[in-house]
Amino acid sequence: DTKERTISLRGCLNKKMRSFEGFLSTTFAFLVLRLCSVTCDITDGNAEHLKREHSLMKPYQGVGSNPSSQWDFWGSTLVTSSYVRLTPDERSKQGSIWNTVPCYLKDWEMHVQFKIHGSGKKNLHGDGIALWYTKDKLHPGPVFGNQDQFLGLAIFLDTFRNDLHGMDRSFPFISAMVNNGSVSYDHGKDGRSSELGGCSVEIRNREHDTYLAIRYSKGRLTVMVDVDDKNEWKECIDIGGVRLPTGYFFGASAATGDLSDNHDIISMKLYQLMVEHTPEEENLDWTKIEPSVSLLKSPKDNVDDPTGNFRGTPLTGWKVFLLLLCALLGIVVCAVVGAVVFQKRQERNKRFY
Repeated sequence: DTKERTISLRGCLNKKMRSFEGFLSTTFAFLVLRLCSVTCDITDGNAEHLKREHSLMKPYQGVGSNPSSQWDFWGSTLVTSSYVRLTPDERSKQGSIWNTVPCYLKDWEMHVQFKIHGSGKKNLHGDGIALWYTKDKLHPGPVFGNQDQFLGLAIFLDTFRNDLHGMDRSFPFISAMVNNGSVSYDHGKDGRSSELGGCSVEIRNREHDTYLAIRYSKGRLTVMVDVDDKNEWKECIDIGGVRLPTGYFFGASAATGDLSDNHDIISMKLYQLMVEHTPEEENLDWTKIEPSVSLLKSPKDNVDDPTGNFRGTPLTGWKVFLLLLCALLGIVVCAVVGAVVFQKRQERNKRFY
């Protein structure tokens, strides 16, 4: 009887272990699928969502001033087969390139490959690149080669410090600004009075490709960088409460002053984000929205925080995966220890018989 009971217990134990292994396999498969879905969403490079009419890519066909062109340029901009150079490494140059097709996407993500390089040594170069989503295009001005008091969104890749009192941050510095046409960009203060957030990033004279991503979806603006040749995004800016209309234009501009750099755009690729909206949002005339931001704090309170994940939510992507993986490993350890203890106890009971 004892032997039969022991065999029966062992059979039951083996059956439970096989059942538990099946559970682990199913759970692990779910985690992998979940991770893949998050990762694919983060690096959304799906070709079928690429909007070519809003994208600038080699060999830059359809660039020029003729009526059929989808991109037009101004100033010192030079279009080659390998890059679009907004300014050469020369003093007092301004250049820009603009998509001539207005964008009516409510949710989008722009991936920009760029290169800033030159012969100037540390702190002896300038001024930087600006990326735009604005109502007007091809309007030269003092803000990195574009007009001031613009309507829309600007992302500044500022390589030169003007404010000598602002030593709490290092340059190059990436920042964001949303304008309803009433605010001027303060060059003397490096735009601090109107910035929504930013981060310090080494983007100049890198030997590898450098990228920046701008995502706008459901009122949230996120800016990411990939500049360390690791093929991974790092969060630079993440702001909620942003309102941007449709029907604006994408563009890029750059400027040099007494100091200079080569400012090159390699590509600008726009992706449509497939997001569901409420019936009220769908019925809204998005072209009539005024650019604005509902901030819980003043832009001046923003701190330099270049770390983070692509999404602004606290638990997404790798964080969720690692949390679930740790929990799963804990369950496995407890199960193995319990099985060993149970088997030892059965062997001890067998010796007593």
